[in-house]
Amino acid sequence: MALEVLLVEDSKTQAHQIRETLESVGLVVRVAYDGPDGIREAVNAPPALVVLDVKLPTMDGYQVCRRLKMHPATRNIPIIMLTEKTSAEATMTGLNAGADDYIPKDIFATEHLITSLQELGLLE
Repeated sequence: MALEVLLVEDSKTQAHQIRETLESVGLVVRVAYDGPDGIREAVNAPPALVVLDVKLPTMDGYQVCRRLKMHPATRNIPIIMLTEKTSAEATMTGLNAGADDYIPKDIFATEHLITSLQELGLLE
């Protein structure tokens, strides 16, 4: 059975592109378009992985990450932040919030995401 990923991304275009990448390696992807929906989705049906944008409406990805890491149903789920925020400070904020990896959205993002999934043991 394929592993399920929850993608929390407010851009429908980017969500579609990331979803295609994840599905191309055999993962099943659910999408939430804001932080509160992402938290609800993760708590109600915990995925194997959360891929999380930082820039989200109503609640940023750092807040979402911290809340997921505090909740008993989701605290052990790996979280990969995939974002346009590329500063060292933003990266440290994401990792300190509990993210397992922090990937800038650049030309290498897809390769980095696949490598991170392999390192987390979610892909062979």
